[in-house]
Amino acid sequence: MPVRDAFVDLVLGGRCAGCERPGVTLCDGCRELLTSVTPFRAWPEPRPAGLPPPTASAPYADELRKLIVAHKEEARYALARPLGAVLAAAVRTALGERRAVWLCPVPSARSTVRQRGHDPLRRITRAAARTLQRQGIDARTAAALRVVRRPDDQAGLSAERRTANLVGAFAARSRWAERLTDQPVLVVDDVITTGSTLAEACRALESGGIPVLGCAVLAATRRHKPSGS
Repeated sequence: MPVRDAFVDLVLGGRCAGCERPGVTLCDGCRELLTSVTPFRAWPEPRPAGLPPPTASAPYADELRKLIVAHKEEARYALARPLGAVLAAAVRTALGERRAVWLCPVPSARSTVRQRGHDPLRRITRAAARTLQRQGIDARTAAALRVVRRPDDQAGLSAERRTANLVGAFAARSRWAERLTDQPVLVVDDVITTGSTLAEACRALESGGIPVLGCAVLAATRRHKPSGS
């Protein structure tokens, strides 16, 4: 934990972001839960057209859900490293025997980043890359996507309406096309629900000449059933 976060916990009386137990930002029990995840194939139902195989580290529930929300919405920066390790587990499973990967996070609109005061997914993706590097995998991050049209709020939309809402939301950055050609690329996000966001991100990359191997996410909503295929 960074010194700043430890100091805040000590002075203000911190609580675990996962179970709300008094103490540090992440208690030993919740930390152990994060290290014991079992990644699985998280196909949405129905599957969006063009979605490469998605791998999730755990269901989006309980302590993990609270930790993701706390990092994203409450700027609990100390959670980036343990959440990065969770994402790294999904990446390793998605890679199989490969020992190199480019991680491309789904981008957020600039206004959203300004409102939150940070870019949570980019922070977690960088932490995941560092974890993978320590494990002997040549992992790098690629800011190869940009938001070109901010979609409407996705909350409450059906899978079909989410897909329509996201059409044309992202575009590939042209300067990355040559660099990522013939490279293993995974699109990463924090949570997969209908898969529409990931499918549109992958479509944008592939339209820009960047092939996508698959997707890796921290968690999948309960509509997904763990699958080995």
